[in-house]
Amino acid sequence: MMKTLTALLVAGLALTNAASAQETTIRFTLGWKTQGSDAAFFVARDKGYFKAEGLNVVIDQGEGSGATITRIMGGAYDAGFGDVNAIIQNAAAKPGEAPVMVYMLWNRPPFAISSKKSAGITKPSDLEGKKLGGAQGTPTTRLLQVFARKNNVDVSKIAISNMAPNLQEPLLIKGDIDGALVFNITGYFNLLLNRQDPDKDFNWLTFSDFGLDLYSNGMMVSQKLLKENPKAVAGLVRATNKAMIEIAKDQNVAMKAVMNFDNLVNEAIEKRRLQYSFTNLIVSPEMKEIGIGDIKDDRMARAIDIVVEGYGLTRTPKPDEIFSRAFLPPRAERELVYTAN
Repeated sequence: MMKTLTALLVAGLALTNAASAQETTIRFTLGWKTQGSDAAFFVARDKGYFKAEGLNVVIDQGEGSGATITRIMGGAYDAGFGDVNAIIQNAAAKPGEAPVMVYMLWNRPPFAISSKKSAGITKPSDLEGKKLGGAQGTPTTRLLQVFARKNNVDVSKIAISNMAPNLQEPLLIKGDIDGALVFNITGYFNLLLNRQDPDKDFNWLTFSDFGLDLYSNGMMVSQKLLKENPKAVAGLVRATNKAMIEIAKDQNVAMKAVMNFDNLVNEAIEKRRLQYSFTNLIVSPEMKEIGIGDIKDDRMARAIDIVVEGYGLTRTPKPDEIFSRAFLPPRAERELVYTAN
């Protein structure tokens, strides 16, 4: 009897090890610290959607959506959540080396200028004569010149103060600056955490409303993974897509997974951030037309031109260098319907 049990245990362990050996490990970096807007990746992990695709996805916190690209290009990560505009910059300088976006989540960009309503900044021309605070190198700060040109604003009449991102909202509240060059999904919640009412007491000039029709954050993969294991890329996309469709209908499922990943976050704030991402960045007329995860090539081409102009790039990458829809599930499986709950 003991010999039989031992043999069964050995056989079971062998099968388990064989199954584990068949899994593909993917090192995945988030765009920043744990946030509710990252929920799809946690849900896909916790509910076994990645595992069902033969994937062992190891998720780490990030250092900024632009840093996702450098982390992947450096070889430390295989995939991640980050800014497509940073892909454009790197693809222009190093063709064939930059990651490729395979699933677009944020159909609209978060680039915005926040200001107290008392500052009277309700349109781009109101920026003249004002002082703005921006973190050097961020897309909102770098693209201000393009934003100004497209809206006939004399940027020489705007004072710009460089500062660390964590100082923008405190200095805005204090009145040391008239406006802050921010990501709305970050700035909005920084104001909430500083006991402000970002809707009642602040104005928001969102770049996409004033001529900068850019795409933004999504899931990207390394060139190496793309070429060597396209099956894993397709599985990664399918699992994430399944989770996105699910959390659009049930944010409580999403937050359970977020808290399971990092129980130190403010659950109420992060649930609100998740819902904000849907209403302000994900759900749009275009997303409803083409489904979650995809883009329009002509719009991407225009977005590339904007980034090339804004960053003074010497080469203009083609849309297929930046985004690949080859791994997307059929359109019918990407029908996202958002219901806040």
